[in-house]
Amino acid sequence: MKDTFLDANFPRTSDGRVYHLGLRSGEVANRILTVGSPSRAETISLLLDESASVKNSRCLLKLSSERGFLTITGHFNGTPVSIISIGMGYPNMDFFVREVRECVDGEMVIVRLGSCGGLTEGLSVGSLVIPAGSVSIRRNYDYDFTEVSTSENANKNAYQISKTVMADAELSSNLADRLINAPPPKSQLVIKTGSINASADSFYSSQGRQTSFPDHNETLIDDLIAQVPNIATLEMETFHLFHLAASWRPKLLQERESHGPVVPPTKLPVEPSIEASPSTTLPISPSANNKPGPKDGQVRGIRAAAVQMVFANRRTREFISPDVVRDLEAWSGRVVLEALCSVPL
Repeated sequence: MKDTFLDANFPRTSDGRVYHLGLRSGEVANRILTVGSPSRAETISLLLDESASVKNSRCLLKLSSERGFLTITGHFNGTPVSIISIGMGYPNMDFFVREVRECVDGEMVIVRLGSCGGLTEGLSVGSLVIPAGSVSIRRNYDYDFTEVSTSENANKNAYQISKTVMADAELSSNLADRLINAPPPKSQLVIKTGSINASADSFYSSQGRQTSFPDHNETLIDDLIAQVPNIATLEMETFHLFHLAASWRPKLLQERESHGPVVPPTKLPVEPSIEASPSTTLPISPSANNKPGPKDGQVRGIRAAAVQMVFANRRTREFISPDVVRDLEAWSGRVVLEALCSVPL
């Protein structure tokens, strides 16, 4: 039987679990590595410290929510960390950032390790990219896509490109330094830094892929390259992560100055599948009885960065092989965990 929700504004169960991720305070760390696929989360979780409290396990908590999110919390080199698989796209990134923010007190550090497409011929599959910022590209729903596409009207107003939102510069630099200096999984590994990413609202139309739908996107990639200086990659999540990380702190400051702190309902639907020690409240975050938000008068924000694995080159149409994916995930996952857990909070 499903749990009952106690507030439609910010749904939580009676024991404080958020709606989509199924988590509550004490089950997620302030340092988070987020990925798209559950298998990637499982692979990277093998790098966690062996748990002293859970026999034959490297995690203190493993929770699969009914909505498809997987959270694995443990320690890496003695530092609490969570690995969370969220799936694809803006909506899932939104569920993840907003709900985890209400389960964690203090500063959050989030690194996304995900796949992307490369937009230049020099960015071969198997390369790594640490973007300095990201733009959003989305389908313009007011555009008449039934109009016959011609060379004159192709792409005109069919897609909307946002301004750039920047990653956390210090965190990105830390990631880049560690990736560049770590022994690579292959002799020639391209690592690109300082470029701009684009996050699309579709895998197909707003990424310039051709299907039987009249998407008016034949020149979309060329238009992106022309309009966004130093653009290198295209995927579906990074922009929204950077946007939420950049916007959370100013909003909280504004509310505090005008009305005092605004706190979501304390009554936190999922039936989570939990593999953990007898007590799933971990010594990594405040207890479920604490209200979300800062307690010491300081406003602590969300620091975010991304490491992108090039799975496809959109110019050459090359696609990555499974063995390269396996090696790249394991190697980059370890380095990202090292960087993430080195960040002081």
